[in-house]
Amino acid sequence: MHSNNITMENKEEQPGLTDQLKQYIETRIKLARYQAIDKGTSFFANLVTEVFVLLCTALTFFFATLTLAFLLGQLLGAIWMGFGCVTLLYLFLAMIVSAIKDKHLEPRIINFLIKKIFKPKK
Repeated sequence: MHSNNITMENKEEQPGLTDQLKQYIETRIKLARYQAIDKGTSFFANLVTEVFVLLCTALTFFFATLTLAFLLGQLLGAIWMGFGCVTLLYLFLAMIVSAIKDKHLEPRIINFLIKKIFKPKK
């Protein structure tokens, strides 16, 4: 009789299969939510820093271009000629990039972005 009491007590203490399944599903949902929050915040933080670096790089490039244009203008004797030379340089670079973008640039950019998005967290 004593063993029947222990068996009944164990049955009362242990949650049923349905309760365990509910807890498992709730835990998986919480885990998925936390992983999504972690990925989202990491992505946003990375986006903010990348945009800041890109902005700083663009400003540096812009002011370097102005400096080159004024330097060439001074060397050629007319500011407009310096800016014209820089404009032609950019036109030449745009034509080169346009010619090689499909075969060389776009695949590399796509691969870089895929690696960036799916890189494992350190």
